[in-house]
Amino acid sequence: MSKYQEGLKIIEERCGNNKDNVISLATIATEPSSDGNPIPIVRDVDAYYEDCVFYVVTYAKSNKMREIAQNKEVAFSVNFQWFSGNGIGENLGWVLDPKNAEIRTKLRTVFAEWYDDANNEKDENCCILAIRLTRGTVIKDHGAVRYNMDFVNKIETNEGKTI
Repeated sequence: MSKYQEGLKIIEERCGNNKDNVISLATIATEPSSDGNPIPIVRDVDAYYEDCVFYVVTYAKSNKMREIAQNKEVAFSVNFQWFSGNGIGENLGWVLDPKNAEIRTKLRTVFAEWYDDANNEKDENCCILAIRLTRGTVIKDHGAVRYNMDFVNKIETNEGKTI
């Protein structure tokens, strides 16, 4: 098994298997700071992981979705799982769009305890955000083992960068 495959196995064990993950999701604000620099914004969201993608049910007019529409590059960290990295955010559209039926069913199952309390599916702005992973780092044994993952090329790298 390659180091990339080992890293994927760890990610699946920690984040997969129909788990409700809390991830910190970072975007860049739509307006720069007063001195013209980009402003990073981070928030925690519930996410479902499958095949190198995190899925989040959110609101299309939220700040995070506005920020992703302007700059699709995001960063993430899975809370307490020693896994962080970068991805591309994509608005998959309204949760009730027929093209989202399969993933919506999975999301409703994984988030069953709170889904209906937090989401109004009748509102067409209730949407699914897909975070397609591009790079990430998985840490094992308190840093003794690191997997630097390139999800685009499907390889483990030695560079130790997540950007």
